[in-house]
Order: sequence, then C-alpha cells, then structure tokens
Amino acid sequence: MKLYGLKNCDSCKKALKALQSAGQSVEFIDLRAVPVAAEQLQKWLDEHGDAVLVNRKSTTWRGLDDQARQQPVLALLGANPTLIKRPVIERGDNSFVGWTAEVQTALGLA
Repeated sequence: MKLYGLKNCDSCKKALKALQSAGQSVEFIDLRAVPVAAEQLQKWLDEHGDAVLVNRKSTTWRGLDDQARQQPVLALLGANPTLIKRPVIERGDNSFVGWTAEVQTALGLA
C-alpha cells in the first residue's frame, strides 16, 4: 500500500497512523520530495476526476492567478503537487482520495 501526501498534513498523519495500527504495511511518499509521474497523475484523474483530485480550497489554489488556473489539470498538478487532495492511497489497482468515512470503510478500517 502507498500513501501519497505531505509530512505535515494532519489528514495524512491520521491515515498513516490508522493504517499502520491496523497492521497494514504502508509506504509514505511525500508529494513535495518525490514528484508524481505524469502517467500516475493521469491515472488518478481518469479514476477520480479533477473535481475530486484537485483541492480548490487550498492556499496553493487561492494563490494562483486566473491564467495559472486555466492550465490543463495535468500540467497544473505536475507544477503544483500541493494541489492534490490528500491523502491519495493506492492499494493494488485501486486508489482512494481523502480520508473520509467512505475511504476508511473501503480500506476495512471502519
């Protein structure tokens, strides 16, 4: 299992702790330190859509001008990985975005 997030993100910390406490082996990937490949971003976009994957409530989003916001979503996320809603959890061929009750249930934690 892989958890993509930021080391200082509260949701990412909660998810990582809960998964490890449940006996899951989790590899943490810091989105700032390790750029996500365009192919991986495209896979997430295809599976979840930009409405789910792009965090439009973030300070990064609010700091972008209109021209930057009009970029193709793939380019925008590649240039600004902190716009990715967190955490993104991959288990096998499935991926999950966020740390909602639905995600926790899908991962067998609720």
